[in-house]
Amino acid sequence: MKVKLWFGAAAVALVAVVQAQDMSDEAIAERIKPHASIKIAGAEDASASAGAGGPRSGETVYNNACVACHGAGVLGAPKLQVAADWQPRIDERGMDMLLQNAINGYNAMPPKGTCGDCSDNEIQAAIDYMIEGT
Repeated sequence: MKVKLWFGAAAVALVAVVQAQDMSDEAIAERIKPHASIKIAGAEDASASAGAGGPRSGETVYNNACVACHGAGVLGAPKLQVAADWQPRIDERGMDMLLQNAINGYNAMPPKGTCGDCSDNEIQAAIDYMIEGT
């Protein structure tokens, strides 16, 4: 009999605790919010672009994404502001084709290089920065 009484008291206490929880929309949202997030390569990060304050400069894009290959000329990549590397490409393909190659990928270069979240205008700015002075 004492066991039944104890279980009954425990059940009443549990019901009281459950009912005492804050059931407001804010409290529920707080309890069920995600504890982590994932980043997918190549996917645009809305939070980063929203607070970025506009397009990145060509120099910024170069330093963040392009320097890995174009800094050392990896696999024949034209180096930063080296006319001997850039001029034959400009003469042969023209600026429009250079931009299309950068956006779509060319030889060992993947589409948009390593800047999957760059806009086409930011890619153009990076090209302009890399050929500056050639």
